[in-house]
Amino acid sequence: MPVLASTISLCLVIFGAEPATDSSKLTIKGHSAVVNAVAFSPDGKQLASASDDDTVRIVDSVTGKVLQTLKGHKDSVLGVAYSPDGTRIATASADSTAKVWDAEHGKLLLALTGHSDSVNSVAFSLDEKWIATGSDDDTVKLWDAETGKEKATLKG
Repeated sequence: MPVLASTISLCLVIFGAEPATDSSKLTIKGHSAVVNAVAFSPDGKQLASASDDDTVRIVDSVTGKVLQTLKGHKDSVLGVAYSPDGTRIATASADSTAKVWDAEHGKLLLALTGHSDSVNSVAFSLDEKWIATGSDDDTVKLWDAETGKEKATLKG
């Protein structure tokens, strides 16, 4: 289980890259505020971290090297998720939006607007056709993952 222990160590401290003395641990530094969520890419090679500094950092999960920083939210980023095929990253923010990014180049692909309060969580369906978002407005919204159009709202 050395991979699991290494993965857990990596998740616990998420801030730019500074290898610890123990070869199974890696400290990642770089965010200027609290980290709210982390997600591994499906292949485990990258780790995305969402922060109160309004950004998401994508790092190499072995070296800790920052590969890119996603900027575009106007408030804290509260959630992050990779698509099952690893080509897209979805983010949830206190700015009442979710966004979908190209995972390789960091280009913004979609802005999901429609919630009236902070969006706390985001997830792709396994078939990658849908994105679900959960909000402080007491709703879950389902979005078409290709067009970004809202398809359903679950209330209560």
